[in-house]
Formats: sequence, structure tokens, C-alpha cells
Amino acid sequence: MGLLAGRGIAVTGSSGMAADAARRFAAEGASVVVIARDRAECEGLGMPYELADLTDEAATERAFAGLGTRLPRLDALYAVAGGSGRRVGDGPVHETSLAGWAATIDLNLTPAFLATREALRIMLAQQPDATGSRGSIVVMSSVLGFDPAPSLFATHAYAAAKAAALGMMRTTAAYYAPHGIRVNAIAASLVRTPMSQRAAADPASVAFASAKQPLTGGFLDPSDVTEVALQLCGAGSRAVTGQVITVDGGWTVSGEHR
Repeated sequence: MGLLAGRGIAVTGSSGMAADAARRFAAEGASVVVIARDRAECEGLGMPYELADLTDEAATERAFAGLGTRLPRLDALYAVAGGSGRRVGDGPVHETSLAGWAATIDLNLTPAFLATREALRIMLAQQPDATGSRGSIVVMSSVLGFDPAPSLFATHAYAAAKAAALGMMRTTAAYYAPHGIRVNAIAASLVRTPMSQRAAADPASVAFASAKQPLTGGFLDPSDVTEVALQLCGAGSRAVTGQVITVDGGWTVSGEHR
């Protein structure tokens, strides 16, 4: 019996931290459905999936409606989907166009909102489980939302989106706690994923990660984040809601190389 045996979990995103979590959740006994827009990545995971651009309201609604035929119930949502806004114009505020700002917010905050909304609609309609829970929602954020690194990561729209996700998490956690629904967030630092390839190839960023994340000696592995997500999606954290769990290898307590 795994830690998630019998639980139904939806994971948004199909690469990096999302992919690692989907595989681990399944290995721990969960029924997992991945919701993402890249068919090849979804098929590569070898588990059920729903194709959807999570910035598209109708597509997101259809994907979550499809969970009813794939999962026994929706015990947890792990909302990971998002990405860097550099390619669409994110940067320091004085250099960022409105289009770049909007595109970065849409890429990161809209999927978190739509996935959370659809999961809440499903969870509110289902009966509490044996622990009294209707479900758990875990939203991916970033340390950049509250602990900036201006010398290397001046992506201000991305930071704003990740900070806003924390605000959404806290208010929804408060509102839905009486309904037996928990909402928490993970704030990750530099993790070795496809999104971080640019930083991982930059000597200055590698040196920064080595000093700023001393517990891991550099970039985190996706599994470091998955371990925390596993607990938040499981029944063992039934009394935890409204919290930001920072998984950062020491970033936020290190004064090095800001």
C-alpha cells in the first residue's frame, strides 16, 4: 500500500516538476490524470491524460469534466502548469510591455486559477472521505514571489504572478475550509527542469545556486519538491491548509549573492 493508495489526483503540466510528481503519485498508489497541452509529453508519461491549454476556459472545463470517467473521485489537485515569461517579453518593469506582462500573467496565474476553480467545483459536489476531507489543492508558486534575486532573475511579471497565486491560495483556503477542502502552496526555488535550462547553462546562475541553495549544493531535483507535494496531497496532512511550504535548499535563509 503506497502513501496515496486509492486516491484520485489531477496534475496540471506534463514536464519537469509536474512529470516527476505524476510518476511518483502513481507509484504511491494514486490514480493520476495529467492535464496539459503537449500530447507527446503526456503520452510519454504513460498514464491517463486530458489535453487542454489551461489558459483557455472552455478547454479547461472540458478537461476537468473528463475526470469523472477516469478517477474514482478527485482527492487532490496539484496545479503546476506555468513557465518563464522571458520569451514573451517579461523582464524588469521599466522594460516590460503590457503585452509581455499580460502574456506572462496568463501563462502562470490563469492556469492556477482555472484549475483551482474547476477542482473546487468537483470537490464541493462530492462527499467527504473517511477523514472528513472533500479534497486538497496544492498550487505551485516560487520564492521569487516574496524573496527576489534582482541580479539574475529580474522577471517581474513572473514574480507578480507567483505572488498573486499565494494570495489566491490564502483566500480560498479560508473560504473553503468549512467545506472540508484544503488549499496550500509550494514555493520552489531553482529546480533542474526544462524551464531552468537557460539558468543551468549560465555560469553565474550556477554559482548563484551553489551559494544560495547550500542544502542541495545547487539546483534542486524535481523529486525534492515532489516529496512535499506528496504529503500535501495525501490524507496525512488533513489538518494543514492556507500554508506556503518553501522548498528552496536554503535560498530564503541565505544572504549570499542576491
